Amino acid sequence: MNVATTTYFPELEDIQKAASMIKDVAMETPLMNSIRYSRRYDANILLKREDLQRVRSYKIRGAFNKISSLSKEELERGVVCASAGNHAQGVAFACHHLGIKGTIYMPTVTPKQKIAQTQMFGGEHVKIVLEGDTFDDSSKAAMKICKSEGKTFVHPFEDPKTIEGQGTIGLEICKQTNVPIDYIFVAIGGGGLASGLCGAIKALSPNTKIIGIEPKGAPSMLTSIRNNVNTEISNIDKFIDGAAVQKVGDLNFEICKEHLSDMFTVPEGLVCQTILDLYNRDAIVVEPAGALTLAALEFYKDKIKGKNVVCIVSGSNNDITRTAEIKERALLYADLKHYFIVRFPQRAGALKQFVGEVLGPNDDITHFEYSKKSSRENGPAVVGIELKDKKDLEPLVCRMKDLNFFGDYLNDKPDLFQFLV
Repeated sequence: MNVATTTYFPELEDIQKAASMIKDVAMETPLMNSIRYSRRYDANILLKREDLQRVRSYKIRGAFNKISSLSKEELERGVVCASAGNHAQGVAFACHHLGIKGTIYMPTVTPKQKIAQTQMFGGEHVKIVLEGDTFDDSSKAAMKICKSEGKTFVHPFEDPKTIEGQGTIGLEICKQTNVPIDYIFVAIGGGGLASGLCGAIKALSPNTKIIGIEPKGAPSMLTSIRNNVNTEISNIDKFIDGAAVQKVGDLNFEICKEHLSDMFTVPEGLVCQTILDLYNRDAIVVEPAGALTLAALEFYKDKIKGKNVVCIVSGSNNDITRTAEIKERALLYADLKHYFIVRFPQRAGALKQFVGEVLGPNDDITHFEYSKKSSRENGPAVVGIELKDKKDLEPLVCRMKDLNFFGDYLNDKPDLFQFLV
């Protein structure tokens, strides 16, 4: 099937076949009520916990269904995929379970933790090749080896069998609840999960509204739907790596364009705060893409009041080394972290005066870079300050200016700010 030119929609019968195919490897994940979110939004908020899958994401569903559909000859030749995260682990697990050879291309910048997890799931059945600086580089290399060696490429989202495998989540949701589902929130990267969900839910619960969520810095599906043509975005924020693609699948675009009830984006900073809240308050560890749907509730709070809402928690493959950046982005989004160029008078006691007379009682210096390079009257320093209340910013700036410390405010200067965050 040429997915780019053929009209395709995942049928319920095919999704049910996928469910039978994957039942021994993909667990039926819980659909759990969230007391905290339900109270917060005065609604029945249910979490579909795909973060509890054995590979810690839903990707095992589509990967296993696709690989299991191959002929004996195709399986003997082996499979290839390109991924820097969850799809790689799903393919690796499938290769080990089915006893076939797989080659997994990953960017050279992939964290060691993700490489190790992928190797652990695949064992001796997979070979990991680090190629290029980006997913696109790895994907091109993977496609090249497929053509030269006759191997099958296992696409992470633009393949009917992958879509049908992801759609099994919809079957489980409908089976696990006796109440009518008003809304399902689903994160969108390439669009495979959302496409499969459309097939299952439209057949089993046609009145349910499916809401697609993307990161604000990577609005590929939203842009494409608004343009009415699948559109590639040249520059994206890759922080939410599980849902940041430059272009969604052509097949997925056509399905989502017709069957999603709404599509919108969520700021990365709010997603970071959601990750921290889930960990600190609910003991749930999620990756950035896994927190997208819960972060989105804030923008839908008026519509979901009194409703039954399912949020798909798509994965938990979070790298602990990212925690500092997650906290930083959350503070910036909340207007509690601010960076300045501070011009310190070149005299003894200037720093003491800044701390004693400029900083408020609850302000905290979290970043400080200064070096005396000349005998000029004032010496600039880059200073990061964390506030307890965003209302403290204006008085802080006024004190800086009144005492001649203020040089510049950096948060709203992206060309400079990128070097700090």
